[in-house]
Amino acid sequence: MPEYAAAQAAGEGSKQDVLSDNWRRLEPFIRSLPAKERYDKADLLVPQTLLSQVGSVEIYYAPHHEYVNRAARIVIVGLTPGWQQMELAYRTVGRALNQGLSAEAACREAKLTARFAGSMRTNLIGMLDALAIAARFGVPDAAALFDRDRTLLHTAAVLPQPVFAAGANYTGHRPPLLPGTVLHDLAVESLRAELAAFGSALVIPLGRTVEQICRRLADDGVIREERCLWGFPHPSGANGHRHRQFDEAKAGMSRVLDALDR
Repeated sequence: MPEYAAAQAAGEGSKQDVLSDNWRRLEPFIRSLPAKERYDKADLLVPQTLLSQVGSVEIYYAPHHEYVNRAARIVIVGLTPGWQQMELAYRTVGRALNQGLSAEAACREAKLTARFAGSMRTNLIGMLDALAIAARFGVPDAAALFDRDRTLLHTAAVLPQPVFAAGANYTGHRPPLLPGTVLHDLAVESLRAELAAFGSALVIPLGRTVEQICRRLADDGVIREERCLWGFPHPSGANGHRHRQFDEAKAGMSRVLDALDR
């Protein structure tokens, strides 16, 4: 893990302008991937893309983390990209490169396409609409934040590169993301660096594990506690309690949003 943290700090400080050392190292591999309707794990979870491993936990590189929308007024923070997002990011960046886009533009397309892709994005949009967030930022609905009005939105993750535990998407529980662990320290420092540019943005942590990291950053003054939607559930379909969690937190989140208008 330490070598991964060092690579993040050294190579990804200005993602919109300078691509990371990881990208430069892996660009030949990415360009060599055959065009496919869908990649298998055997195509992408390979030694070339493995950034770090401790026991059963593996961290792999995915190109969509190269892009940061520093103009965003809303930042949604997830846990870590899963396999679906990783595969889609590679497929999108490869297609964009083959169409003649620059590496920077290709990584941007990968980010915009892969972020919270699938049913998770649908569930997320539904909860955002239930809070009427879009209207507060002058857009018709939350879906527009991922399309026409995407300049308003940045998406981040406490563990920005895909993490797998025993070959499965990491959920934050096995092993637990607890203070004093390597993964926890990595999450805090990585998100601290990414959110430092978004001090006045509305921050939406998805789920309790992510909220724990964001509260640490709020305590440290990196983000503003009164501009965070605490209690927002993780939108994964695997979170069977998300509707109840949302209902319980809705009043508090609405008060935060009401304060933004004053």
